Amino acid sequence: MTDTPTSATGAAPPRRSSRVIVASVVGTSLEWYDFFLYGTAAALVFNKLFFPSFDPLTGTLLAFTTYAVGFVSRPLGGFVAGHYGDRFGRKNVLVVTLLVMGAATFLIGCLPSYAAIGTAAPILLVALRFLQGLGLGGEWAGAVLMSLESGDPKKRGLNASWPQIGVPVGNLLAAAVLALLNVVLSEEAFLSWGWRTAFWGSALLILAGLWIRLTVAESPVFAEAAQSGRKSSMPLIEVFKRHPRGLLVAMGARIGTDVAFYTFVLFILTYITTELGLPRGLGLNAVLIGSAAQLALIPFFGALSDRFGRRPVYMAGAVAAGIWAFAFFPLLDTRSTVVIILTTVVALATHAAMFGPQAAFIAELFSTELRYSGASIGYQVAGVLGGAIAPIVAVALLDTFGSGFAIALYVLAMIIITVIALWFAPETANIGLQDEHPDVEHAAGDTDAPTVATRT
Repeated sequence: MTDTPTSATGAAPPRRSSRVIVASVVGTSLEWYDFFLYGTAAALVFNKLFFPSFDPLTGTLLAFTTYAVGFVSRPLGGFVAGHYGDRFGRKNVLVVTLLVMGAATFLIGCLPSYAAIGTAAPILLVALRFLQGLGLGGEWAGAVLMSLESGDPKKRGLNASWPQIGVPVGNLLAAAVLALLNVVLSEEAFLSWGWRTAFWGSALLILAGLWIRLTVAESPVFAEAAQSGRKSSMPLIEVFKRHPRGLLVAMGARIGTDVAFYTFVLFILTYITTELGLPRGLGLNAVLIGSAAQLALIPFFGALSDRFGRRPVYMAGAVAAGIWAFAFFPLLDTRSTVVIILTTVVALATHAAMFGPQAAFIAELFSTELRYSGASIGYQVAGVLGGAIAPIVAVALLDTFGSGFAIALYVLAMIIITVIALWFAPETANIGLQDEHPDVEHAAGDTDAPTVATRT
């Protein structure tokens, strides 16, 4: 497919920009579907099929431990994809990440249970989860950069937020598929083979995603940098030398966001079924409705950050999430269907206020030739410290204290880390993508970054 040339500012024409954004959203949604499918199955199925000799809460804890393996491998995927994405471009790396994720997810659906092959079953489950993490670790930054670097420079917050809706879309798809199977199948059929069909369906979705992704061209901002000879031969090393503060800010900004999110959308399933004794369908439906609301809220807050700056919008969401964590569990304890759904919707709205500006904010912390590496490392390493252990810590706190208050304190502590990181960060909304902006330029707490006329 032939693409129209880029403009003088490095931004793509509107038609091509829209195609790039669609490709990023579709690919990212499919990858997150695969990733969340595992997390939802871990809460509802894997504890019974792969860890049946333990009590329900311990089995769930072990299932979430295998879930965390995907977060541990995500930084490795980010390191590898960042290196090649900064050296050879964003597009081809994104094709590979989609293939790796799709193959691993399909094979999880083929795994025999513990009853069939014993300890080999959870071992193979961990190995495939590791591959899922590799694929997703390289996906996020590439999809964000394609959208950020190909669109209108004045709408970078909005453009970069579109791949972010891949998270609620993927979560919606995963929860909806499993919820549907849960309704139409008996408990025995669902545990025996029903859950596998959700994983097998990934193969068809990935093929569609690949077709769309292969039709777009390379990021014009990266192409311009490459043509001018500004590519790095060792981006993984250079990013630590040139952007140490950017890496720390990116990690800190994400930790609280991640912990809040996985508490609100994943641990809620365990809390509702194990602690409150309510049907798992109630938790799934609450997450479905909350994720649907995020489809509109994430780009809204991304666009808001173009007008008011990344830090104010991000900070407001972080403060709201920290406060809401203390209302979250008491409201769930009411056991009211309507209250539980509204509680989840509000919780995910606070997350959207952070998640909307997050993509542009993290990517804009780094120079073009190091942006894939910097964004990947900062984002994915924080995932290990945040989302990977959040469900495990939450289950352990519930087991120890028997209430949600300790979990709310944990969420608040992580949110405080995010607030501190944002306070010491520069405002990136008006920094030009092609401009060099070393970490030392902006003083701590300074919200007024110099405006660059081109904002490319």
